[in-house]
Amino acid sequence: MRTTMRAAVCVRAGGPEVLEIRELPVPAVREGWTLVRVMGAGLNRSELRTRQGHSPSVRFPRVLGIECVGVVAASTDPALPEGTTVAAVMGEMGREFDGGYAEYALLPNELLMPVTTTLPWETLAALPETYLTAQGAIDALGIRPGERLLIRGGTSSVGMAAASIARGHGVEVAATTRRPEKERALSAAGVDHVLLDDGGSLDIPWADGPSHVLDLVGASTVVDSLRLVRRGGTVCVAGSLSGWLIRDFEPIAMIPSGTRLTAFHSNDARGKAGAAVLERVVRNVETGVYRPNVDRVFGLDDIAEAHRYMEENRATGKVLMLPRGTS
Repeated sequence: MRTTMRAAVCVRAGGPEVLEIRELPVPAVREGWTLVRVMGAGLNRSELRTRQGHSPSVRFPRVLGIECVGVVAASTDPALPEGTTVAAVMGEMGREFDGGYAEYALLPNELLMPVTTTLPWETLAALPETYLTAQGAIDALGIRPGERLLIRGGTSSVGMAAASIARGHGVEVAATTRRPEKERALSAAGVDHVLLDDGGSLDIPWADGPSHVLDLVGASTVVDSLRLVRRGGTVCVAGSLSGWLIRDFEPIAMIPSGTRLTAFHSNDARGKAGAAVLERVVRNVETGVYRPNVDRVFGLDDIAEAHRYMEENRATGKVLMLPRGTS
């Protein structure tokens, strides 16, 4: 096995230029941990915020990356033999310890989810964080075939995944975007009604409103989502594109009687809790029920450009990094 590896190291808080490609020692396996040869990693806005300095608990330098897929190189867990395909997400990856922006990652055994699949790496890498969040949020909503779902923040990677899941199960879907040039991508992803969100009132296609709302924008739109959803419907908050806090939130005044407000956090789907869900997602992708939307694939050398691409909100769907390129 190699003794050194290439990794993208965030050397300090700042712009994309603080991500530097360095040659580091391959981490030594220790009790309770597994060394994974990283084959792909999804990029996420939480990593962008960490790089910008908005994660006070993170100490630099740090290899970012809250998710990855790859192959077990060495493990202290007999249930994870060398060569096993695995996925990992959250659990302080890229925050308390180094994450997926590298050729190898040393990860806690309990985070790893073995996967049996023939999907290409650029497809499998698009699934863990995005589809576990989307599937978990859809499950939390309790939506059923024939019902109506409004996705706020539809062109985010989780929004596109949620649309794919909902459409795969016979749900009528409306989704919002702030950019007219992204409307076509939402339609191509199977969204029935594309709504342009210019900050004013949304032109909801259903007279009595959606039965469910998946709010990925978060703090700035939750109260409006509660107003839009059909009386007795459910709003699930699973994103924070507009921040974390709802100012002056008054539950009794702002949640209509009988309407439900819930949330889903992707950290709830890590490790064993997420393994069965990920297997379900993988099977549905393999059979074409779910159709992942990969916007762009970057190599490790281009990680700073990938962050710049995310920061400028140019993506429609998932952005990936493959340490060894796409060949």
